Amino acid sequence: MSEDASVNTDAVIWPDQEWAQVKVQRMQAKLHCWAAGDPGRRFDDLYNLVCDPAFLVVAWQRVAGNAGARTPGIDRATVAWIESRIGAEEFLQRVRDLLRARTFRPVEVRQVMIPKSSGKLRKLGIPTVTDRVVQAALKLVLEPIFEADFSPCSYGFRPNRRAQDAIAEIHHFTTKSYHWVLEADIEACFDQIDHVALLGRVRARIGDKHVLRLVKAFLKAGVMTTIGIREGTHTGTPQGGILSPLLANIALSDLDEHFMSKWNQQMATEVHRQRRKRQGKANYRLIRYADDFVIVVTGQREHAEQLRAEVAAVLAPMGLRLSPAKTRVVHINDGFDFLGFHIRRMRRRGSNKWFVYTRPSKKAIASIKARVKTMTYRATLHHDPGYLLDYLGRVLRGWANYFRYGVSKATFSAIDSYAWERITNWLRKKHRIGWPELRRRFCLPGSWRLAVDGKQFKGAASVRVTRYRYRGYQIPTPWTPTVTTG
Repeated sequence: MSEDASVNTDAVIWPDQEWAQVKVQRMQAKLHCWAAGDPGRRFDDLYNLVCDPAFLVVAWQRVAGNAGARTPGIDRATVAWIESRIGAEEFLQRVRDLLRARTFRPVEVRQVMIPKSSGKLRKLGIPTVTDRVVQAALKLVLEPIFEADFSPCSYGFRPNRRAQDAIAEIHHFTTKSYHWVLEADIEACFDQIDHVALLGRVRARIGDKHVLRLVKAFLKAGVMTTIGIREGTHTGTPQGGILSPLLANIALSDLDEHFMSKWNQQMATEVHRQRRKRQGKANYRLIRYADDFVIVVTGQREHAEQLRAEVAAVLAPMGLRLSPAKTRVVHINDGFDFLGFHIRRMRRRGSNKWFVYTRPSKKAIASIKARVKTMTYRATLHHDPGYLLDYLGRVLRGWANYFRYGVSKATFSAIDSYAWERITNWLRKKHRIGWPELRRRFCLPGSWRLAVDGKQFKGAASVRVTRYRYRGYQIPTPWTPTVTTG
């Protein structure tokens, strides 16, 4: 099929995953280029792309490759069940037929309550596999369009961006004179987004009425509670859906645009920022990761306090409000927690120089210690020692890889010491042995380093600590054209 040929034909030839990925990538690059080149353009005839076999194959690949593939929706069907009973191609054919006939209707999401560290419960909505595939296909079409509009100060749930980028930007500005921080959190963001306001922002870019109807159908699909009662969804987008993070970013882009427009118009250059300082005005910068964000501020505390009301006014049309318990103004010398890191300016030991340090927060350290403790309870004594060391090693290294871009070396060693104590006590209880026997059987010769069958235990301290470079505005999207020099 030619690249410019119609994407929706009666004769369906399901492409293999590799070719489907190439085709989808090409189309996404075109959509992104068109959106970036014409900020006022509204896209029509996108529904055919949602129904296109290549987009559905890639959507299925992403749903099947996700860890949640083993979790069913209200129909109790998992990816493995569909593959064994129906077959992937037959399943995708049925989904495509429903989409093309305009008879597809999403069903309620299955509600699951997840405990939070604060002791409260978070509502998580699990769609059916069919709805997940359609959402994934819809996201493949919409994401490259809206990525052209999103501001560089936003990092959560966006391609090629990660939490470390947000931390690096905070570090970059607080190292300068941005010493006051408005640390904010939006209360129940995913549950409170106003549907009318959200769809209004989607319509600003999407003119295809069938795509808009599909987005609205997912928003209004409803929830099946844990006690089997159906509840309507009049606001919000269920947390846990594939499309929900993109819709949340579309809603919150209003906040990004408000502060980025002020930055670009009034504070973009050093001359402008110095002039505002002489006039007694503050300079400020928004850094957002999903519904968590901070605003770093130069000036005095009252300048940061004034921004609280401004943020609340921007969020109100979207039906959102700040969480009083989690929104506060702090000085960088007192430090604050963001995305698991504790960020604080301190005097370097033995000198009079001050630096901003990022390290794992107390909550993050307590969380990983709790996982180690859980895996070394007496109830786990039936596990094989080799399994325990391998599992805990992977858990600790995975945790350390997230925090490796900070002042974390001492923390990693302390976590490994705690794990060593828990594991050795576990081994002594399991085998009812003393320290000499434990060292002979479960340590490398001449040392106290844990090992099973000659394989050494490697925990958090085995991960190399390094510096994460601030990338600023130079973060490309997956569809940004690469410039080649010849």
